[in-house]
Formats: sequence, C-alpha cells, structure tokens
Amino acid sequence: MDIKRVTLADLDEVSRLFDLYRQFYEQPADLDKARRYIEARLTNDESIIYLAIDEAGNGLGFTQLYATFCSVAAAPIWILYDLYVDVGVRKGGVGSALMNRARELAEETGAVRIQLETAVDNETAQSVYKALGYVRDTDFYNYALSIR
Repeated sequence: MDIKRVTLADLDEVSRLFDLYRQFYEQPADLDKARRYIEARLTNDESIIYLAIDEAGNGLGFTQLYATFCSVAAAPIWILYDLYVDVGVRKGGVGSALMNRARELAEETGAVRIQLETAVDNETAQSVYKALGYVRDTDFYNYALSIR
C-alpha cells in the first residue's frame, strides 16, 4: 500500500470513494456531485486529500483535511473531516496509515493539533483514533447551526 497526495489526475478514483463515503452517511449515490465537490476543493487548493492505493493503483481509502487556525494557541490546526476505507479492505491498516499521514502533514506544517469528530456510535473508528493517541474532548460541547 502507498499513501499519495491527491492531484486532479486522481479525481476519478477519489470521487468514487468520496461517493461511497457520502453513502455511508446516508446520502444518495451521486458520483457527479462527489466529483464536482472534490474537483473544486483541489482546483481551489482548499483541502489536502491523501489516497491509499494498492500495488495495482486501486484506491483503498482516503482522508481529506482542511487547514484552519486556533486563536487561543495562535497557531495552525488541521481539521480531519473525511476518512473512508473501502469495505473490502477494512481492518487492514488502511485507516491507520491515512491517519498517520495526516499526522505527518500536521508536523510538517507546524500545526499544534488535528481535530476530528465522529458519530457517537462509530466505535470502530473511535478505537482506531484512541490507538493512535487521539483523546476525546470532555471539556467542550460541539454546536452546529443548520442553514439548509
């Protein structure tokens, strides 16, 4: 397995996985929408996406990160917003490899932390995060305002 930073040349494979990721979160299949979204992020340099590929170049999973800042620390942070591993290769270390590459990115860019959130019932992902040293926040509540 290799982990590579995605470019527009990888758009088809990442879009396929991104569409499956959205379906995991109960969104209807829409490969065109997935492709437009990923293409916009890459074209506008708004996110960094890493793709895990096998020896044949097939996508195994991806993670997408967004750069932002922590005002209190006066330093950059990364939001690990998306992480998806194809069903057929889960529990094979793909998710951990992607998470480790995200950590390397944070270290390379001088970030003070990586933040992520996951569903309360996603215990599989939580066990991976804990094994990699992530600590669940018990000091702050998360709030969101839905606009549409």
